Amino acid sequence: MQHEKMKNERIDQLITEYLSGRLTADAFQELKDWSRESEENCRYVRDKIEVWFSSGAAVDRKTFDKEKAFSRFQKRVANERPKVYRIPWKIIYRVAAVILILLLPLAGYWKGQETLRQTFSDMVVEAPLGARTKLYLPDGTLVWLNAGSKITYSQGFGMENRQLNLEGEGYFEVVHDEELPFEIHTHEVDLRVVGTKFNFKNYSDDEEVTVNLLEGKVALHNGMKSMPELYLSPNEKMVMNKRTGEMRKLKSRAENSRLWTNDELFFDEELLQDIAKKLMRSYDVKIEIADSLKNRRFYGSFRVMGNTIEEVLETIASTNRMKYRYENEKYILY
Repeated sequence: MQHEKMKNERIDQLITEYLSGRLTADAFQELKDWSRESEENCRYVRDKIEVWFSSGAAVDRKTFDKEKAFSRFQKRVANERPKVYRIPWKIIYRVAAVILILLLPLAGYWKGQETLRQTFSDMVVEAPLGARTKLYLPDGTLVWLNAGSKITYSQGFGMENRQLNLEGEGYFEVVHDEELPFEIHTHEVDLRVVGTKFNFKNYSDDEEVTVNLLEGKVALHNGMKSMPELYLSPNEKMVMNKRTGEMRKLKSRAENSRLWTNDELFFDEELLQDIAKKLMRSYDVKIEIADSLKNRRFYGSFRVMGNTIEEVLETIASTNRMKYRYENEKYILY
């Protein structure tokens, strides 16, 4: 009896750390393993999440005080009486996922703030134009979203699966989990890993998809044409032509692909039309490119903060491969 009480106290501690965003990867695995041992254990975790919700944690996120909510939760756990489980698990999990997102460190940069909204079945996190967003997923995976990007994932992320949809560009440091591979889905390319660091860029209006691998190993599935999965090793990148579906594996300095998380723009022989889109997203401006320049590629690096859009364009123009002018509230490259 004493052993069972001590075990329940340990599980209560893991649940509260999970809901307050302080659970380590090893402890998260311990909680998952215990909840899968029996239906009774699974129900116990569900009930505790219901207690958290009913303790007053679900308040306006602008005034949310996680320490007070955590204190209320502890008091409710200490005083709770046996009760019959009434609220459907899907509802409880959806609420718990919202609470967890509120507690994790979401940071908006520059003039924008990240947009976070809940739909019936999915969680969506967005980084607006002119901003970046940093967040941790429920499994502890670190994600940076570049301007104009978003990820969508189910309420069961980290417990049932680790699948998400990406639109735009994201840098990921994936927590290792052999049982639940981490998967990213886009229209053209799908990616699967166990634990690794990589940068994935696939904006809907880009001409190319690029994946740069910093650590670990990833498998890439071509969604446009039938071919074997393509595997990347560290300091390799995949480039896909979105018109033809052709995927190429190239050597790269993969660390450079994540410089944008440090407020730096880096162009590694990128198409000028894709560079222009990156500048539009970063500076929230309009840029138009002459057809004769669209297939030209450039290499360069710029700090965003401290450099105006004019200074960046001036530097690119200094290569004598293009000119620019400002007209009708947009920059024209010719």
